[in-house]
Amino acid sequence: MKIAVIGGTGLIGSQVVKNLNAAGHEAVPHSKSTGIDVLTGQGLDEAVAGADVVVNLTNSPTFDEASPAFFQTSMDNLLAAAHKGGVGHFVILSIVGTDQVPELDYYRAKALQETVLAAGPIPYSIVRATQFMEFMDAVLSWTTDGDTVRLPATPIQPIAGEDVAAAVAEVAVGTPLNGIRNIAGPEVFTLDELGRITLSHKGDNRTVVNDPTAGMFAVVKGDVLTDKGADLAPTRYTDWLS
Repeated sequence: MKIAVIGGTGLIGSQVVKNLNAAGHEAVPHSKSTGIDVLTGQGLDEAVAGADVVVNLTNSPTFDEASPAFFQTSMDNLLAAAHKGGVGHFVILSIVGTDQVPELDYYRAKALQETVLAAGPIPYSIVRATQFMEFMDAVLSWTTDGDTVRLPATPIQPIAGEDVAAAVAEVAVGTPLNGIRNIAGPEVFTLDELGRITLSHKGDNRTVVNDPTAGMFAVVKGDVLTDKGADLAPTRYTDWLS
């Protein structure tokens, strides 16, 4: 199959391209560095021409109130180009619980992206993943004050980027779901507990303090960012750290 991977040079995209090509498909990465622009539409017709599948892994440059506009415009442009090019399957990567946290601009933006795709003219698949293990360092940096890191006890079910890429590649070459597949890591932690595990493994002397008001995940209610009924990936967090 010929697969156009939009955002194909990033953390997940580059691994998706590698996996698909290793399986004998023709996966071509596209990004700003290859001359496309999802907001202006530049290069999109050419990027998806002749593709059986489009995988859209582009991401908003910000997590704030500007992110919904990014996903609306980029999806409108990509769907128009894909429809024009006769693409038969359109895949996006989203977030478990994205429609359950309207207080977060970015989660509302990802929910909007899903809605635009589902209402579009192309058979589709949505892969929703839990939080990436690779993002933990950034999460710690957001709420560090000197030697103290403040984190809420929000339940998190971290998944390794390579496991996300494997799932996206698998869905891309399958029959369109016209729905959602949830994927998650094999273990659930509270975010503050995950912070302590991370710092301990790295020999980092910062102290994690439970603070229910700290950081972007403070507004999350309950365990909506976890899904024990999801397809569980194999990689455990401590193994990934090692």
